[in-house]
Amino acid sequence: QVQLVESGGGLVQAGGSLRLSCAASRSIVSINAMGWYRQAPGKQRELVAQVISGGSTNYVDSVKGRFTISRDNAKNTMYLQMNSLKPEDTAVYSCYARTNWPTPRVDWGQGTQVTVSS
Repeated sequence: QVQLVESGGGLVQAGGSLRLSCAASRSIVSINAMGWYRQAPGKQRELVAQVISGGSTNYVDSVKGRFTISRDNAKNTMYLQMNSLKPEDTAVYSCYARTNWPTPRVDWGQGTQVTVSS
């Protein structure tokens, strides 16, 4: 099990930037995948970005070219750099960690609010 704590959310004007952090309570080296989901009011939760243990990344089409996900194993932390923010990026962003051993499980952070004003 791993505890995850997000930080870095807030209010920003359209076109601005934010960097979200997801700090883990233990080493993330053995974590198979980490990523970010977001959920806006009245909308379904969507996977924004994920990074696999080998380093490969995936993004939802709407953030490609604007968001960058990364993980720093030395700091046990994952990041989401968000540039050129748009009002439609407004949502609660939650990080997750998926491990496959000894038993498959997914752990979640508490979420952080990102609000982009027009």
